[in-house]
Amino acid sequence: MPTLKKQTFAKSPARTVTPASKNHVVLSQMNDEDLMSQFQMGTVEAFDILVGRYHDPLTNYIYRFLGDVKECEDLLQETFLRVYRNRHSYRRIAKFSTWLYTIAGNLARSEYRKRKRRRLYSLQSVNRDEEEYEVEIPDETFMADKGAEGSIQDKYIQDALAQIPEEFREVVVLRDVQQLAYEEIADITGLPMGTVKSRINRGRTKLQGILKEVYTPEEA
Repeated sequence: MPTLKKQTFAKSPARTVTPASKNHVVLSQMNDEDLMSQFQMGTVEAFDILVGRYHDPLTNYIYRFLGDVKECEDLLQETFLRVYRNRHSYRRIAKFSTWLYTIAGNLARSEYRKRKRRRLYSLQSVNRDEEEYEVEIPDETFMADKGAEGSIQDKYIQDALAQIPEEFREVVVLRDVQQLAYEEIADITGLPMGTVKSRINRGRTKLQGILKEVYTPEEA
């Protein structure tokens, strides 16, 4: 009987699916609330996925609120640290995003008020409270900017945001930057729906008035 030689076949890395990678795929397909449930049961990878999902949106929110890159980085880390430490206090009766933005918003408001107390003057002193305009701000002005023109627009917008009162700035950022629903903004801020809508409209009006004074794009 002839001797059969043992054949070897090279395994393709693309075809190799480890239990760990398969688990990651399953977790990545879950919604936020299911991921939190997994995290509460001890699956730390679920927390990592949530951080990945919300890192950029939350960075944008905190930066637009405070206008300071260093403080933004610090508060972002503190927000996720609190999510990690207080994971068992989360209940599915609330959306995870609402819970997350509530934590970040509380931290940002606290930092903003500390910073105001350290200053010799208030940014609110330069508000144009009596000026109102009916000009709509295009949504794209709040998107991540690309190129020199976009960077210039971004600076004007951020400077203008810094000049409107905190209560208006927060809801405008949540609505126009984060594109959250009115109901979720009401839950995050703890404000009645009518107050949320009123502050958003007033904040937009003030923001547009400031932008009209400091920035007029060159006509083509």
